[in-house]
Amino acid sequence: MSRIFALAASSWRSMRAEYEIYREGAYERAETDCNGVLLNARGKKAGVDPYSLFMGNEARALAYASEELVDHWARHPRLTFAAFERQHLEYVEDGAA
Repeated sequence: MSRIFALAASSWRSMRAEYEIYREGAYERAETDCNGVLLNARGKKAGVDPYSLFMGNEARALAYASEELVDHWARHPRLTFAAFERQHLEYVEDGAA
């Protein structure tokens, strides 16, 4: 494996781990704020894992989120992995300048 690729892969894995820490915290804050009510009836019926709503497709998240969770996200915006990655890259690039 090339050293450049290995460095890039290591950097990505580190950033991905940082996102998981962020996502766990966001989930715990929402669970507390929403008194554990994170799924709507459709989400419960479909057996959706509420933790999965904190990343990925916004349409899916909103389709299965409880009203309490949607309100929570209005106050504490949901940050997807793609958005986290963009922010991370901007931070790294600003630091290199």
